[in-house]
Amino acid sequence: MKIYTKTGDDGETGLFGGPRVRKDAPRIEAYGTVDELNSVLGMARAETMPSEIDGLLARVQNQLFNVGAELATPQPEKLSIARIGPAEIAALEEAIDHHELTLDPLKQFILPGGVRGAALLHLARTVCRRAERSLVTLAALEPLSGALLIYLNRLSDLLFVLARAVNRHQGHPDEPWRQDGTI
Repeated sequence: MKIYTKTGDDGETGLFGGPRVRKDAPRIEAYGTVDELNSVLGMARAETMPSEIDGLLARVQNQLFNVGAELATPQPEKLSIARIGPAEIAALEEAIDHHELTLDPLKQFILPGGVRGAALLHLARTVCRRAERSLVTLAALEPLSGALLIYLNRLSDLLFVLARAVNRHQGHPDEPWRQDGTI
């Protein structure tokens, strides 16, 4: 099978079990941003980090494919695709709680950065927030599972906590935000 089909050359793409739509449609924007998030997580996983965090990120990457499949399917309940639900959300919350126990409580905002793996997790967090905003836009136009919004909201929180955990593991302290810009 060839990788190119030429069916998208006119600026349209086909939805799974649905019609062809413009490539800039809100649904396409949403799952495209989820795909971008998955790629940024792949970049983060290419860096040195604890195996527990790498394994967690691998599970998240697989779940993001499920998110993308659900978004690419106008009527996912009619087709047998894996869907995000309460179990996946609970797993993210458990991971947040687990990793937060290893971190000093935050008393102020911190700057995104640190070691490369942590900086990439901060980048992933911001892409995740953009994906969440895309889903909010889509949900205002079409029916959408509320679990997807909750999942991305929790995932961005997890990515923030994991960035801090990777920095801690590598011996790099959080860098506080200073309103006056001093170092």
